[in-house]
Amino acid sequence: MIRVLIADDEALMRAGVRLILEHDDEIRIVAEARNAREAVEACRAHPVDVALLDIRMPGDGITAVAGIARQSPRTRAVMLTAFGEEATVTSALRAGAHGYLLKDTGPRDLIDAVRRAAAGDPVLAPQVTRQLVAFRARLGHGSEAAAHRLADLTPAERDVLRLLGTGLSNAEIAARLHLSSGTVKAHISSILTRTGCTNRVQAAVLAQEAGLLG
Repeated sequence: MIRVLIADDEALMRAGVRLILEHDDEIRIVAEARNAREAVEACRAHPVDVALLDIRMPGDGITAVAGIARQSPRTRAVMLTAFGEEATVTSALRAGAHGYLLKDTGPRDLIDAVRRAAAGDPVLAPQVTRQLVAFRARLGHGSEAAAHRLADLTPAERDVLRLLGTGLSNAEIAARLHLSSGTVKAHISSILTRTGCTNRVQAAVLAQEAGLLG
């Protein structure tokens, strides 16, 4: 059972998300919140696997992400918002969000995203991924500081990180590189340790900032 928190100051939005997710027998809504404080408290009070957070709710969704990371580190925080500006997306991911979805995400895609987040895979709306890549391209080159953080990675780890940066799951990375899922998981664990990232989404952002995606 995947336990989900929905945090949004609009009651109609919460009701709509609940209606979509409850179509899946393996997803259960365990709490709702109207602001950042309630979201953090709910994740502390309930076992929550995935927290869907509006970024512009009272108290700020990014503040909620940081609080959940401190109070309930097992919870995967995923932004579900109408705002997809590069700076906002990057701030949320750096704060510890495991994903970023837009509110025009279709019902099937939303259910799939919750399942992927619960499994530990990154969930980024395709539009968001394209924006991040385009933003890095406009910079003209990768960040030297970001590239320096990749200096200790082995060639195999760099290959895994490059594919992780495109949003692929462990299984998809394993298939592309002809590795076992266990080996990919071990590489990702090492990547997080060597780069100082707290989760795979932060590692994906780092890969983009360092110019690893080409």
